[in-house]
Amino acid sequence: MVVNREDEALGRAAVEGLLAAMELTPKPGLPDAREADLSRLRWSARALEPGLAAMAAAARRTGEPAKGLRGELGAIGRSTERDMARADGGAGLHHGAVWPLGLLVAGAALAPGGTVEEITGLAGRIAAHPDSRAPRMATPGSAVSVRYGAAGAKGEARAAFPHVRRASAALDTARRDGAREPEALIGALLTVMTTLQDTGLLHTAGPYGLREVQDGARDVVAGDLPLDAFDRRLRERDLRPRGSGHLLAAALFLDGLR
Repeated sequence: MVVNREDEALGRAAVEGLLAAMELTPKPGLPDAREADLSRLRWSARALEPGLAAMAAAARRTGEPAKGLRGELGAIGRSTERDMARADGGAGLHHGAVWPLGLLVAGAALAPGGTVEEITGLAGRIAAHPDSRAPRMATPGSAVSVRYGAAGAKGEARAAFPHVRRASAALDTARRDGAREPEALIGALLTVMTTLQDTGLLHTAGPYGLREVQDGARDVVAGDLPLDAFDRRLRERDLRPRGSGHLLAAALFLDGLR
């Protein structure tokens, strides 16, 4: 597959979005500079770059959000996950990030210079196609999606990433209101947490754990709970809203393109 400079730039921009979300500190319940080995996280994130660039190239060559492109992105994504696993020793440090970033990279390749709405819309149209080559085994995310009726990562993508769009809008509003950049990023993350049906949380903590994250995020946004108190609560109860972190990274990728 021929990967040109524009494809490489999109892959690099997606990883930069992931790194920006990863390095944001403090992040309630999520790895950040206080506790994580950032050099290891960066190394693992950089391992995603060739695969994401290949997804951009596939979209550019196909030229439309077609079924064939969905299958090709799925195959590249699974290969990219394996590359990441080799880079981080199987720790899965960014497991789950390839799905939203890959679809949005493809959307961006189909609409150079496109708006957030245009890119997320194209990504949603790609995700709406079935991937006939995907493994048939159930995953924890798919199991809890069925059990609790949660949209999950696939539902988020097929709906054209509503939480990515909400995070982007929250960033714009915070900046217009004069917020400092870290505060704007935290506000965008909390905006996602308030309503995201995070199947990872449902799998590890059930509906009560998910509700605790959502309600706590709403309290912080409303000014009724300090951010550090919310962070302590999540860490003490081992509630890790990783899905929100991945969607913040996706929003920061699109923000970087603008």
